[in-house]
Amino acid sequence: MKKVYIYLLSFSISVNVFAQDKKTATAELNKVKLDFAIDADGHPQYAVSYNRQPVIKPSRLGIKLLNDVGFDAHLQLIGTETTNVDELWKPVWGEVSVIRNHYQQLTVHLKQTDAPGRLMDIVFRVFEDGVGFRYEFPQQGNLRYFIVSDEVTQFSLTGDHKTFWIPGDYDSNEYKYTTSKLSGVDAFVPYKAATDIAVRVVPDQYAVQTPLMMKTAEGLYINIHEAALVNYTSMQLHVDRATYTLSVNLVPDAVGNKAYMVAPGKTPWRTIIVSDKAAEILSSKMILNLNDPSKIADPSYIKPMKFVGVWWEMQIGKSTWSYASSMADVDAAGNLKPSGKHGATTANVKHYIDFAAKNGIGGVLVEGWNEGWEEWFGNWKENVFDFTKPYPDFDVKELSQYAAAKGVKIIMHNETSGSATDYERQMDTAFRFMNKYGYPAVKTGYVGKIIPRGEHHDGQWMINHYVRVAQKAAGYRVMLDAHEPVRPTGQSRTYPNWMASEAGRGNEYNAFSTGNEPEHETIMPFTRLMGGPMDYTPGIFKIKGYSDVPSRQVHTTLAKQLALYVTMYSPLQMAADLTENYDAHMDAFQFIKDVAVDWDDTKIIEAEPGDYITTARKAKGTDNWFIGAITNQNSRKATIPLDFLDKSKKYIATIYADAGNAEWKTNPEAYQINSYVVNADTKLNIQLAKGGGAAISIKPAGADVKGIKGYR
Repeated sequence: MKKVYIYLLSFSISVNVFAQDKKTATAELNKVKLDFAIDADGHPQYAVSYNRQPVIKPSRLGIKLLNDVGFDAHLQLIGTETTNVDELWKPVWGEVSVIRNHYQQLTVHLKQTDAPGRLMDIVFRVFEDGVGFRYEFPQQGNLRYFIVSDEVTQFSLTGDHKTFWIPGDYDSNEYKYTTSKLSGVDAFVPYKAATDIAVRVVPDQYAVQTPLMMKTAEGLYINIHEAALVNYTSMQLHVDRATYTLSVNLVPDAVGNKAYMVAPGKTPWRTIIVSDKAAEILSSKMILNLNDPSKIADPSYIKPMKFVGVWWEMQIGKSTWSYASSMADVDAAGNLKPSGKHGATTANVKHYIDFAAKNGIGGVLVEGWNEGWEEWFGNWKENVFDFTKPYPDFDVKELSQYAAAKGVKIIMHNETSGSATDYERQMDTAFRFMNKYGYPAVKTGYVGKIIPRGEHHDGQWMINHYVRVAQKAAGYRVMLDAHEPVRPTGQSRTYPNWMASEAGRGNEYNAFSTGNEPEHETIMPFTRLMGGPMDYTPGIFKIKGYSDVPSRQVHTTLAKQLALYVTMYSPLQMAADLTENYDAHMDAFQFIKDVAVDWDDTKIIEAEPGDYITTARKAKGTDNWFIGAITNQNSRKATIPLDFLDKSKKYIATIYADAGNAEWKTNPEAYQINSYVVNADTKLNIQLAKGGGAAISIKPAGADVKGIKGYR
């Protein structure tokens, strides 16, 4: 059993109870200050500053109730509590081995001045890198069950900031990012263009999704998101393009209500991360810190891993998920006739198992193994898949035994086609099936319109469903990788078996659509990945020529695909390409074999959203470091000081870089590999091609370094 130690460094509380004329309260930690006030009409407000610069101007707070007196006006401040906390905790896995949770908490106790005089608290936590706040409803005699009709939380910004955004869609986070001023936000433009997204619902022309990344003219970086999204609906933001005010827009349910609550109860945290350095936004652990500690008593089964799989070949049309061409394609006995293109065959899966075993890859994902794929998409059908019934050409028992003999784990795939009701009925059966055949992890999928009909991917019913899946999986000691869910809000701390999610525009869009622009991966860590790891499926080596569409290609160089294993964090990392494409570049594939998926330390060396990111990570339990550097459509030189290395040691740095003539569009597969002796005084200067990158493996040098040059 892996124990999680918590060290409490300091803890103090002060309580103030005062008369009704008290109207303000404050909390601050280092450069970050939070001001709270009640105005003349009883509206609660807050403001945030960083290093004395306004970040959020006075902004409204509150909750409206359906057909009842709400908590957004006519309130009085009846007391406050201030708590100081400074503690350390150890994640089961992650980007660092120890996380500091340091904040000052201000709780303001509010009471309705109108009958029935109910109570609500607003809890603020001020960290060194931002503020989190949420609404809490204490136990009280005149409030038990209630319906939230709206939330009036606002973020009143100080100007027309540069913003990296996608539309506020109730069902998808898989859009390309738009970079514009706040005044230029028009969600309908990318919404209408995104014909490659299966299900889209964007009712508000000026709504954007979170995490939302912004940069002010004064050089402040601001990120707005939410944390600990449990038993509530997800938050989107309506942009007032004239006043630069963001207002919370909650995803409704099938009858238009926003959230059903019970007192005592609480909302998710609203988060504001701020810094004058972009790298510090990426280093923030505030969202994780705002989630509850792990609920899993014995996490020994939770093991980060790399995997290959029967997946990319379906994306590019080499094979299919379905066994037959259609449900109508049957023989005289009524059995489905094989099309000859089915990917998840016993022989093909054995091929991937052999490749994984040969190259030290821990897992093999298999999609399209079970019955139902002939009618899975677009029918809004409730009962599509049986998660224990394989196709005739997929021998579960034989493959499980074969994989076990090779020391490889098969990763289960449960596509629900959006039918969450059906999946809930089958979860116990599905997880028992996984236990029986030794599957340690499952990739779930929710492609399609949700059932219960009228619910959305990002609404309260589905928020609770995703948590139920994580809880159920934990009960069977199964790791979870969720695709097409709501974007993460740090719940990998509470459920560390929920290791990754998609919830964003992944690498597969390069296979079947116009793809992802070269800047895409330089934006994603500042947006989608702020809430948690992403199964981005990097590692495509055949950049061009994999599609019947002549212009279709991956919009990176090969070297950048390697760098993504470091810059796009996930404890489950797929080597996504076909095995034959790796066989053609085994010297470059060595980096994928070597790179870790669990880390003791992470350094963001340089970063600018939309432009470039350079990240260094120290592999768990070793002295090995790995670095990824990526750029957008522009070439640039990455400057990488190695001052994080042990000053008493020499290291061998193997650099996988773009070749001198590499470029993402015309010559993307050109790369060079060189090794050098380096130390803590070394400063690497590496040229990144347009749409390119570099991946670096740094390991302690042995006694013999003959033939290896020192870096100059």
